[in-house]
Amino acid sequence: MKKVSISDIARKAGVSVSTVSFVMNDKAVKMRISREVIEKVEHVAREMGYRPNQLARGLRTGKTKTIGLIVENISNAFFATLAKSIEDEAKRYDYKVVYCSTDNDEDKARDLINMLSQRQVDGYIITPTLNLADDIHKLQAENKPVILIDRYFPQHEEIPSVLVDNYEGVSRGMEALIAKGYRKIALVTIETEMAHMKDRLRAYCDVLKRHGIAEEHSRVKIIPYNSDHEKALEEVERLLSGAGTDIDAVFFLTNYLGVLGIEVIKKLRIKVPEQLAVICFDDNDIFRLYTPTISVIRQPVEEIGKKAMFALIERLRHSGEETYPVNIPVRLTADLVARESI
Repeated sequence: MKKVSISDIARKAGVSVSTVSFVMNDKAVKMRISREVIEKVEHVAREMGYRPNQLARGLRTGKTKTIGLIVENISNAFFATLAKSIEDEAKRYDYKVVYCSTDNDEDKARDLINMLSQRQVDGYIITPTLNLADDIHKLQAENKPVILIDRYFPQHEEIPSVLVDNYEGVSRGMEALIAKGYRKIALVTIETEMAHMKDRLRAYCDVLKRHGIAEEHSRVKIIPYNSDHEKALEEVERLLSGAGTDIDAVFFLTNYLGVLGIEVIKKLRIKVPEQLAVICFDDNDIFRLYTPTISVIRQPVEEIGKKAMFALIERLRHSGEETYPVNIPVRLTADLVARESI
């Protein structure tokens, strides 16, 4: 099958080759080509199955129409859903997405940024590791827009970010537990200095204090990030063995920890919510299918993806300008989904 050329498109659309070239290389508006002609050329190109050489296009225009997406773990349900939302939104703007996972490893994160830079991606959407701010500043200095998702750097507000209000989300869940009469509320989190997780932990402590409930260190379980599955299960089991006596509720601060908790609850045959109320930050299919269903603080994952992609596109469109149409940072609301577990 003959490869479709811009000359073929020009003949069928009834326009000049240069007009097709301007449309295909994102220069149509600059060259004052009408919207009607642009849409006609794009329609004919799609109809004929035209596929531009992205590398050659990038050399000509300085743009590859690709976005680098770096998350912690693409296999995690939260990040997988987020990536799908970003990919769907990118398609609306005729961009492709290259996915990468850091596994929360800083060296790997830097290697991925370098790899994507060599591939000449136009911009980045990143779930950052702890000390990645300087690397992101370098990208910005190269006029490469970056949007952070899920996490942020409180000392670097100049780096735009889109995420939920983590403090408010955990506060909402804690208030719901206390309103139900629970007072011995345990917490399971991961060992990290990332600001969003510290916000969640701070909310837990503040709500207890606000209600005059003593914070018991024995009720807070901090799991090392790199713990293997079995070791993490042991840590959670040690905490939940006090269900019904030492603790009457537990709040898991990530969906991964919540899934571990369900494993332990099933193993110990803990009755939920009679012996132990359960709530988790982030939803998961397992939480909806488990009996009883697990209450969650649900992030608007699709909205995060859409807003992050739109913010990035606006920065690409207004490259070099000091102000943008999209207000950053964006903080969204995480909703309480009260199910059978509380």
